[in-house]
Amino acid sequence: QVQLVESGGGLVQAGGSLRLSCAASGRTFSSYAMGWFRQAPGKERDFVAHISWSGGSTYYADSVKGRFTISRDNAKNTVYLQMNSLKAEDTAVYYCAADVRKYGSSWYVSSWGQGTQVTVSS
Repeated sequence: QVQLVESGGGLVQAGGSLRLSCAASGRTFSSYAMGWFRQAPGKERDFVAHISWSGGSTYYADSVKGRFTISRDNAKNTVYLQMNSLKAEDTAVYYCAADVRKYGSSWYVSSWGQGTQVTVSS
């Protein structure tokens, strides 16, 4: 199993930007599809973005499409989430995920990070 550590969360005003990072341990990072999920207070954990093992394919939730960009650097065992034009409704704990696969409308994740808080003030 891969270990994941997120960083980069914080407080930002609406319209601002943040970049989250997720550092992974283990030699097999480059073989995994990676993703970001988020969980707002009182809500379920929702999918945000997915990136293939090579970085050549990405997929986003409709709510963040055009504002967020997922990327990865396999040489650094790190995946990123660039978040622009942030809105109050983006406020949540953001979780990095490894070995992310979609089965129908459900997502399978083999490893989760501990999460990082993103708060957007309006």
